[in-house]
Amino acid sequence: MSTRVVTAHIPSELAEQIDQLAERLDRPKGWIVKQALMSWVELEAKRHQLTLEGLADVDAGRLVDHAAIDAWAKNLDKSV
Repeated sequence: MSTRVVTAHIPSELAEQIDQLAERLDRPKGWIVKQALMSWVELEAKRHQLTLEGLADVDAGRLVDHAAIDAWAKNLDKSV
């Protein structure tokens, strides 16, 4: 796997937290940052996919009427 160096300016407090994590986990700071970025990129990819699926549902007419949602929400109070 090839790698690249990426630099970013981050708040000092965040950098200190990364330093503390690296020491506590006995891992390099680069490993901590790589894990965080991988998790964030994966989460954003999932959010994007879910958005596309939602838009496809709208395009296909798979919708729930506002009145039905409103009635359902009002019914929640009665079930408690």
